Amino acid sequence: MTEDSDLIPLSALQHYLFCPRQCALIHIERQWFENRFTAEGKVMHDRVDKGGDRDRGSVRIEYSLPLVCHELGLVGQADVVEFHLTDKDSNAWVPYPVEYKRGKPKKDNSDKVQLCAQALCLEEMYQRRIPEGALFYGKTRRRQQVLFNSELRQETVDTARQLHTMILDRITPEPVYDKKCESCSFLDFCLPRVCKRKSVKNYLKKMME
Repeated sequence: MTEDSDLIPLSALQHYLFCPRQCALIHIERQWFENRFTAEGKVMHDRVDKGGDRDRGSVRIEYSLPLVCHELGLVGQADVVEFHLTDKDSNAWVPYPVEYKRGKPKKDNSDKVQLCAQALCLEEMYQRRIPEGALFYGKTRRRQQVLFNSELRQETVDTARQLHTMILDRITPEPVYDKKCESCSFLDFCLPRVCKRKSVKNYLKKMME
């Protein structure tokens, strides 16, 4: 159980899986840089995060719903949560989180973990099992169904624990260049190509040769 003062933003999970160094720069060093991709993402979320709710009979839609999970130490806001009526007699409503993303589906699980974390928040808040949710990508204009199976839930829990450890230690990882660095808004600040540490072992080996 985590105190309110130690809660970490849900978005940090996606940042951590994309790049631990980027995550540390944002959530430890409090740095932020915009580029075209982050600006487009902000515009997309501003269109969705209007607040309020809608009622469509068997589906109720909540926008910008505040979320918290003390078990994982996470806090944030869901873009959209649809509440699906599953049993009219018992008036049972099951939350269905929907996260909006600017681009297209990723090869890694970073977006899925962020969405699963939202589901775990909703489960703690409403005391209901949530089997699935969806990611909506602006580039494809399609929803991608995400099943919250045991593997994804465990990855989400493990990522949250690793994230808390990094922030508690307050150590920013060294830069490691990757192709995805080119789309990162921190590229010119992080300088992964320039700051990459050379191996002392390899240097000595070359000198000996």
